[in-house]
Amino acid sequence: MIKQFLNDPKLLLNAVGEGIYGFDLSGNAVFVNPAAERMTGWCADELLGKKIHQYHHHTHADGTPYPADECQIYCTMFDGKRREVKNEVFWRKDGSSFAVEYTSTPVYQNNQLIGAVAVFRDISQQQRTQNALQEALEKVKHLSEQLKDENNYLIAELNEDWQDSGLVGQSHIFQTMLDQIKLVSETDSTVLILGENGTGKELVARNLYRLSKRSNQAFIKVNCAAFTPSLLESELFGHEKGAFTGANERRKGRFELADKGTLFLDEIAELPLEAQSKLLRVLQEQEFERVGGSNTLKVSIRVIAATNRNLWEMVQKGTFRIDLYYRLNVFPIKVPSLKDRKEDIPYLCANLIAQLNKRLGKHLKGLSKKAIMQLQAYDWPGNIRELQNVLEREAILSNQAVLQLSQPLQAGGEVVINPLLTLDEAQKQHITTVLALSHWQISGDKGASVKLGLPESTLRSKMRKLGITKYS
Repeated sequence: MIKQFLNDPKLLLNAVGEGIYGFDLSGNAVFVNPAAERMTGWCADELLGKKIHQYHHHTHADGTPYPADECQIYCTMFDGKRREVKNEVFWRKDGSSFAVEYTSTPVYQNNQLIGAVAVFRDISQQQRTQNALQEALEKVKHLSEQLKDENNYLIAELNEDWQDSGLVGQSHIFQTMLDQIKLVSETDSTVLILGENGTGKELVARNLYRLSKRSNQAFIKVNCAAFTPSLLESELFGHEKGAFTGANERRKGRFELADKGTLFLDEIAELPLEAQSKLLRVLQEQEFERVGGSNTLKVSIRVIAATNRNLWEMVQKGTFRIDLYYRLNVFPIKVPSLKDRKEDIPYLCANLIAQLNKRLGKHLKGLSKKAIMQLQAYDWPGNIRELQNVLEREAILSNQAVLQLSQPLQAGGEVVINPLLTLDEAQKQHITTVLALSHWQISGDKGASVKLGLPESTLRSKMRKLGITKYS
C-alpha cells in the first residue's frame, strides 16, 4: 500500500480535505483535486489547461476587479516566494463566493522554477462564527455601556433632593390642567410646561410620562441651567473619547439615553443660542452627532420642556430662537400658582404631611383649622415648594400630632416678631426652634449652644429656667 502511494502521489493529494491547484508558469491549471471541485463547483475538466484566476479569483469580495498581476498565486510563479494569504474570496461556478485562506508555494525541478501549488480551504463557517462572536461582544459592550450610563444617571436622579408633592387638588383651574395632561399624554406631541417656580412643573412632566405609551421606556431629565454652555452640549449629545480635555472615554448624552422614551428639558429658557440650534435639529430630524464625533445617531424621543420665563418676550429680545419657540410650543400647559388655587391647600397639606411622616419618622395627623386658615390667607410667592418648607419646619418643631403654625408667615421666610410675647416667651420660642433644628444636640460644633453663641452651661441654665425640654 505504501509503495502504491509512493508510485502515485496523486492518491494522497486527492484524499486531502483542502483544495489543491497546480499551475504551470503560464498560470494554467495542471492539477485540480476533488476537494477543490466540491468547494468551487468547477470540474477539473473545465479548468485544466486554463487560467483559473479568470474563473473564480477575478474580483475581490466587494466586487471590485482583482487584476491577475496582483494575484499572490501568480506572484509566486514569477518570484518563487511562498505566500500565505487570508481574507480573500473565491467565486463558485454558480456566481456565489466563499471566504478562503490559502498558501501559494513554488515548485522547482532541477533548481528550475516550473510552477506553483495553491492549497486553500473554505473558512466561511469560521468567519461567520467569528463575526457572530464579534457582534455578540459588541452587543455586550453596548449594553454594558448603556447600563453604566443609565446607572450613573439614575444614581444622580436618586441623589437629587426632589420631593414629590403629588398632583392633588379640586379647584377648577387645577382640574382643567389635569384634563389637558390626560389629553396630550395619549400623543407624542411636544409639550411646553409654563409656571412660576415651585408650582410643580416637573411633577406635571413626570405624570405626562407616566400616562403616555412611552411609560415603559426611560424618563431622562436635563436641567438646562445646571451646566455651563461648554458642558451642556456634551451633556445633551454626549462626546467621543478625546473630544476635549478630560474626555477620557466615550460618553452617551441625555438624548441617546432617552431614545424611545421621554426627555424632560427643565428651565429650557436657559439654553444658549448655539445649543438651541442643535436642539431644533434634533426635534425636526430626530438625529444628532456626539461632540467630537462624525457618526449621525438617530433617536425617537418625546420632548417635554418647562420654564418659568416668558419665552415670547425672549424671542422678541433675540435671546430665544423663534423657530424653536414654535417647535416647543405645540401644546402649552400652564401650571397655576398656589395663590390661584388656595382651596387646594388642605389637599396639598395632607399629601405633604404623609410624605413628611415617612421621611422624618413622625406620626402627624394633619393641621388645625386655624393653621389651614392661616395658610390660605397667605399668597405663597414660593408656591408649593414654600408650603413644603413651612410644613417641614413645623413638623420638626412640633411635639403634637396636629400641627399649629409657630410663626407668622412672611415672604422670604423671615421671622416676624410677635409683640404680644413676653421676653421670656420670645426667648423660649427662639431657643426651642434652634434646639429642634440642631436635633436637640446642645454641645459640639453642630450643637445649639454654638448656634446661639452661648456657653453650654448658660444654655442649660436658661432651658431649666424657661422650662424647655425635648417633650415640652
